[in-house]
Amino acid sequence: MTYHILLLGILIVAYFSGFQAENAFSQYWKEHIGLSHPPHWLVAKASPLTLHQATMFMKLMKENELASHLRSFCKQANIACSTNALVKKTMDDTTLPPIAQWSAIKVVYEHLPNETPMSAASQGGLPFFRESMVKEGGFMSIPDLRDLMSYKSFLPRSLASKLPFSFGKIEELKKMFGVVDQSNMDGYIEDTIKICDKSPIRDEQSTCMTSGEDLIDFIVEKLGHHVCVWSTESIEGSYENVTIGAIKLIYGNLFEPPVLCHSQPFPFQVYYCHILQKVKVYVIDIHAQKKVNHVIMACHYDTSTWNPNHIAFKLLGSDPGLIEVCHWINENGLVWTKTQA
Repeated sequence: MTYHILLLGILIVAYFSGFQAENAFSQYWKEHIGLSHPPHWLVAKASPLTLHQATMFMKLMKENELASHLRSFCKQANIACSTNALVKKTMDDTTLPPIAQWSAIKVVYEHLPNETPMSAASQGGLPFFRESMVKEGGFMSIPDLRDLMSYKSFLPRSLASKLPFSFGKIEELKKMFGVVDQSNMDGYIEDTIKICDKSPIRDEQSTCMTSGEDLIDFIVEKLGHHVCVWSTESIEGSYENVTIGAIKLIYGNLFEPPVLCHSQPFPFQVYYCHILQKVKVYVIDIHAQKKVNHVIMACHYDTSTWNPNHIAFKLLGSDPGLIEVCHWINENGLVWTKTQA
């Protein structure tokens, strides 16, 4: 009887802790964004840590004692601190092939890993395509839409801002999260830090967001308080040859570019956000085997500053500035646009 009461108490505390954290994120949203409520799928990314827990873990971090409390920290913060957690969570869907390790950076417009073969780059479907290839009633092969680590949460800004988030301190960062050399997580951390540290291409503004508060502040700085946010509904259609349904242009102002934010593989939620000129955004209904999925498509009409060796030009047989290039927005990816009058 005592055990059941204790268990119930733990569940109640966990529930209200999560509610408190989500409410804090929603409150910050309301104070800065001109929408009454954040989307539920974005609220789900809010850190579940209470103020008390965050303060406690910050103290441990300052005293270099976090590593000895890593298991508790990772569980309470809902983040991934080991390769085992990563494999267990992402491979639940055994009907899909393993996620390609390079897939998280295929939307970075400068380059892809040189060793990536063309057959792997277009595994399951084209990661980049022309706008004319997307026609209602037509067919398309859809690539993997999954986020490598879709379940992880943000850290509170108070914690995230204290982390050694730079390539020069990557070993310190890996040690802090118990990451083993040559593991999958080791590669993901290195790739993400490289992307976040890289210089933007000409006419691009880019940065990485390590907390929900930072994300909101960046959006307000670039777009103002009155915005819309869009995201692909699900991963349905991945690795399938689907029928294209309704096509709807949801943002077509080429003179006020949207902000595109791509979820990066990392122990906690990190977004690589950037702004490129002349981008249109569509929502596409794709008729997959199980159900219709509403997928966000971004089309870039100025590719003149992209790397000539970018995989998009190899796949489409063209060169920078000669064609527009489109791509899907993967699971947990975000597209922010100004509210149109």
